[in-house]
Amino acid sequence: MFGVLVVEAPDGRIGYLRAFSGMLGDRWHVEGFAPPLFDPAVRDAFWPAGEAELRALDIRHTELLEGPEPTALRASLAELTTRHSAAAAELKARHEAQRRLRHEARQRLADSAAGEAERRAALHALGQESRADDLERRRLDTAHHQEREHVVSALRALDARRAELEHLRAERSRQLWQQMAQAYVIPNARGAQTPVGALFAPEPPPGGAGDCAAPKLLAFAYRHHLKPLALAEFWWGAPPLTGDRRAGKFYPACQSKCGQVLPFMLEGLNVEPAPRLGPEPIAEDEPKPVYEDAWVLVVNKPCGLLSVPGRHDSQRDSVLVRLRRRYPEASGPLIVHPLDLEVSGLLLAAKDPETHAALQRQFARREADKRYTAWLEGAVTGDQGLIELHLRAGSVDPVHGKHAVTEWHVTQRTGTRTRVALFPRTGRPHQLRIHAAHPLGLGAPIVGDPLYGQDGPRLLLHAEALAFLHPRTGERIALDCPALF
Repeated sequence: MFGVLVVEAPDGRIGYLRAFSGMLGDRWHVEGFAPPLFDPAVRDAFWPAGEAELRALDIRHTELLEGPEPTALRASLAELTTRHSAAAAELKARHEAQRRLRHEARQRLADSAAGEAERRAALHALGQESRADDLERRRLDTAHHQEREHVVSALRALDARRAELEHLRAERSRQLWQQMAQAYVIPNARGAQTPVGALFAPEPPPGGAGDCAAPKLLAFAYRHHLKPLALAEFWWGAPPLTGDRRAGKFYPACQSKCGQVLPFMLEGLNVEPAPRLGPEPIAEDEPKPVYEDAWVLVVNKPCGLLSVPGRHDSQRDSVLVRLRRRYPEASGPLIVHPLDLEVSGLLLAAKDPETHAALQRQFARREADKRYTAWLEGAVTGDQGLIELHLRAGSVDPVHGKHAVTEWHVTQRTGTRTRVALFPRTGRPHQLRIHAAHPLGLGAPIVGDPLYGQDGPRLLLHAEALAFLHPRTGERIALDCPALF
């Protein structure tokens, strides 16, 4: 964020100041811009050593993520997966051939003149063969699972060490910031001053409090006896991953930091009422229609809004409750395929029971197509592939789980993250999130996933494309709703 403050000098001249949030080009001090609020001498007394310590932790973390050991383990796992897939395919082909032979044998028995006892014995033998095939498949799945387990366990151990390092780094970073915050003194128009920590007490100040453009501008103006007249902040550069900023657009000051700092700094000035800080709460956003006719409705569900209410509160705020208010004449279940609370994107609804049933049959038969986009935390090996894991109760269970299939394609890579397109071929609970995070899947959790990765401002998973056959018109409907992250 960049900021501009129009000011009036004591002699009545009008001018302006400019500032940037945080650092610009890895520098705190840039000629022509307002300086930071902290005392450079205090910072230089401890911060360089602290930064060196954090860099060392980052290097160790990178080694555990991309070094020789994790690279070799992932390669071994990929080799096992390829070999196991080939063995499973071979077994499946053999079992299908045997199944056809048994079917033919049963037909011959039905047409033969064999006695009842002979027919019963033959059918029993065929059933035994079928059960033997099923047992052989389960034994193969178990053997493959056990063979992979030592590699998966080693990867889990690396994950645990990485998590420990991440916790250690976060704690050390927090300690450094707490020490740094003591060097921030916040002034206001009355001439009063307070340490930044006092504005957030009893909680510690969040990282970067006082480093936004607006506090820098106001502090510089007060220090040089300039009267603030008007302030504006705008975003410049590529949008952040959250997608809530666009270059050249003006935005109000942030709520998490400036929401506590600016009210104090503006004391003593005649100011307009504060603008609403931040975006509208997601739960208040209306699901916006993307497609609608007399039978079908597709909306863009915002992150943070339930698709359907819970079993114990039928009127809980959700897409379903809002659609029933918006379309009181609609009947039936309405929602065809719900999205998780944290997932945004295209959600399909039907306005009558017949249309609803027809659309659900398409999803059950995998005749409808869905595409999701997601940012993953970490590097992904390869550019595309197919994930097949058996899922049960939110975890991978190769013996008792249900078959879950996801196709994936890499669409973008950054230094630490990978953007992928995900095509679920089945619809198991949390399928995409588990397939992304699990070592036998992509091995990189979706950004902001508190269940299978690291918590964040939001889950960066969006249902961006949907295609289905219209049950009433027979037309193929294909819709796109790009993610804003």
